[in-house]
Amino acid sequence: MTERQILVAANWKMNGTLETIRPLLQSVIQGVQGTKSEVVICPSSVYISELATLLQQSEIKLGAQNVSQLEKGAYTGEVSALMLKDFGCGYVIVGHSERRALYAENDVMVAKKFMAVQKNGMTPILCVGELLEERESNCTEEVIARQLDVVIELAGIAAFENAVIAYEPVWAIGTGKTATPEQAEEVHEFIRLRLARHDNEVADIVRILYGGSVNAGNAEQLFEMANIDGGLIGGASLVAEDFLTICRAMR
Repeated sequence: MTERQILVAANWKMNGTLETIRPLLQSVIQGVQGTKSEVVICPSSVYISELATLLQQSEIKLGAQNVSQLEKGAYTGEVSALMLKDFGCGYVIVGHSERRALYAENDVMVAKKFMAVQKNGMTPILCVGELLEERESNCTEEVIARQLDVVIELAGIAAFENAVIAYEPVWAIGTGKTATPEQAEEVHEFIRLRLARHDNEVADIVRILYGGSVNAGNAEQLFEMANIDGGLIGGASLVAEDFLTICRAMR
């Protein structure tokens, strides 16, 4: 089995001001020195330029929370993949559950965003996950298979050689609830096996993050699981010491 480096990605969502993110980022930059995890921070798009400057001497990677599937044109308010690349973004989150639920992003749109990110030399973090009612109806695997299969069909399985997957059970985001490490591992294993149906080597190397309310208290147990390769961190990424504790959690 390939030894996959732990990846910890901060999704700041629509939080922060210049007054708050500057000291937060400085604490994180200092605190991650010597950690073995790869660390990515995804701020609101208006702060990408600021972080691009502040992270110049750091090993921390810069990411974005969203991107348009379109290259350019009369699309007021949208941000293209080329624009994100211009500011040094290495990663872009696509298909986050909030984008799917609040902004009606469907599987095909998410797949097109995935491809736009890769076309511009960046790495997509593809989010997949089920709603509470879907879990209670035992449809978790069916939902995730559908979300993955559309991307595989449009982008090809080889595209996952340069991609990250984040499993985010929607019922565990911002609720304080979290799947047990065993529950999360079960879904992560399913995701890897789904990819392996097309290519075993790609399935082995792709990193699969857990994105359901990871915090300083549960990160180590989650990251010990064989198929959990890090986390997509929401609220806990806004508190420097909590985020650093997660970054230091290893297998």
